[in-house]
Amino acid sequence: MSTSRSVNKVILIGNLTRNPVLRTIGNGSVVCNFGIATNATWKDGGSNVQERTEFHNLVAWNKLAEICAQILAVGMLIYVEGELRTRTWDDANGVRHYKTEIKINDMKLLDDKGKKGVGLDEAKLAGEEEGGEVPVESLETEVEEKDSPVEEVKQPKEDLDKVDDGEDLF
Repeated sequence: MSTSRSVNKVILIGNLTRNPVLRTIGNGSVVCNFGIATNATWKDGGSNVQERTEFHNLVAWNKLAEICAQILAVGMLIYVEGELRTRTWDDANGVRHYKTEIKINDMKLLDDKGKKGVGLDEAKLAGEEEGGEVPVESLETEVEEKDSPVEEVKQPKEDLDKVDDGEDLF
């Protein structure tokens, strides 16, 4: 079976490990970074329960970024859909670095754990306080739709500091 199509789709349900950090880059786009953890359990050969935790870096853009910053906080359980993106950059010593992130295009709050979101102001402040190794303006190579569809929320409740030079790993 020969086909020219490919799929890059990620679906995760996990708990926030980092509060959202919101930044506005030079072209006016808004970007929000946060992390979630997912857990897997299984029984090994000796019938002992084993557990593994995976940590994921998430990135949201524009209106979805603002919604994430407004309603999310550490510990909340969320559902996200998106795609894998890998950025590369060279540091001051010429060493090449890679970072794989999930660019989300949909997010649903599943359990707020009785918490309130960090809010836009605190998320923006966190973005200003995080110095980062590379200026945020260098992220302007990311092209995003300004009006991507986002499910509206009825009751509001580490990372892009590197340059994406557009070079894909795969």
